[in-house]
This record gives sequence, C-alpha cells and structure tokens, in this order.
Amino acid sequence: MPVVRYFAAAQEAAGRDTEQRTETTLGDLRRAVAGDHPALGGILPRCAVLVGGSRVDDATPLGPDDLVDVLPPFAGG
Repeated sequence: MPVVRYFAAAQEAAGRDTEQRTETTLGDLRRAVAGDHPALGGILPRCAVLVGGSRVDDATPLGPDDLVDVLPPFAGG
C-alpha cells in the first residue's frame, strides 16, 4: 500500500504525519484523503504532491511501495 507523508500545515490538517492508503492512482488518493480529512481538502489544491520525489499527474498509478509526499506551500526565500 502506498504510504502518504504529510508535512507542515498538511500534517496539521490531516491530524497525522503518515498513513498507508489503498488507492491505485494519485487522483483517487487526492479525492480520498480530502474526504477522509476535511480540513486537508481546503489546502490540498495548493499543495505539491510528489510520488517518489517527483511531480506527476493524477492519472499516475500508485504501487504498493510508493511514497507520496504532501507539501503545502512554504513561505520564505
């Protein structure tokens, strides 16, 4: 099962730092985590969502060993 890691505001909104998921595409995962964690739904569209460290589209299949990172926008420079 893919593992999702939440960082900063995404971690606070999800109420956890990691979780295992069963969704098979990134798009399905986005919709499911937004439904399971309503506070995350408000910031998820602004987050970078990386699979294996790379930005990919929602049609990307997820495998059992994939690592998905949810990174909210960071301020600073």
